[in-house]
Amino acid sequence: MLRVPEGERVDLSSYDASATPAGPADKAAGVLATAQMGDRLAGLQERLYAASTAADRRRVLLVLQGMDTSGKGGTVKHVIGLFNPSGCRIKAFKTPTAEELEHPFLWRVMKELPRPGEIGIFDRSHYEDVLIARVRGLVPRSRLGRRYGQINRFERSLEDDGVTVVKCFLHISYEQQRRRLLERLDNPDKHWKFSPGDIAERELWPAYQEAYEIALERCSTTYAPWYVVPADRKWYRNWAISRLLLEHLNALDPRYPKADFDVDLCRKQLLADRP
Repeated sequence: MLRVPEGERVDLSSYDASATPAGPADKAAGVLATAQMGDRLAGLQERLYAASTAADRRRVLLVLQGMDTSGKGGTVKHVIGLFNPSGCRIKAFKTPTAEELEHPFLWRVMKELPRPGEIGIFDRSHYEDVLIARVRGLVPRSRLGRRYGQINRFERSLEDDGVTVVKCFLHISYEQQRRRLLERLDNPDKHWKFSPGDIAERELWPAYQEAYEIALERCSTTYAPWYVVPADRKWYRNWAISRLLLEHLNALDPRYPKADFDVDLCRKQLLADRP
């Protein structure tokens, strides 16, 4: 229900950021349902990792994009916390460094991809190069236009190499973002998460919405679709992304590899050994 159909025009104003499509009845039920998915997610993760020891190259990449306060960090904390951290590879992309700017925009992303058997999480991603780059006019429009095709080809190559790409746009409303920013100002322990620049960025809200609409329209494909996740309700956001990951891992259906040694012989040796 959250999937963006391939090639369809996207109008984010038609998406209700406080909606709970197909979700639990309320917050209490949502929190419980998310917790109950934990064992199944952890079990599938272990099977995926185990399969990689037998040359299975499959892995999962969760891409999180959204406006400030939409909950990218919260998703990492509450959803990825359901997994074994040793099997996860988390990367938060910041402003490109001088070295990164000397390379093609996908260069820094390729270095952070999950390895076989891992679950990778991108807090922001290569899409920053068609989002903030568009809003701030950081590159010529002709080059910007080519980047959508480059992203699609890149994601197709990931799919061909065994990467299941799950791209989630955390859709927060303008008013909800205001409330969350005010909560940060009202709590001294949250001041480190606030910047006066956050207010200036809100003035660019329409431009960012347009940039997201274009990216969602041009880069939602059969092999790497976008999902618009209503994010005004944190509990629903966590439930929806957990459910998406569970569905994709179930579809992969990773299996524990069979032993490449004589199990019975090893058992006999252990039972017969003496100090």
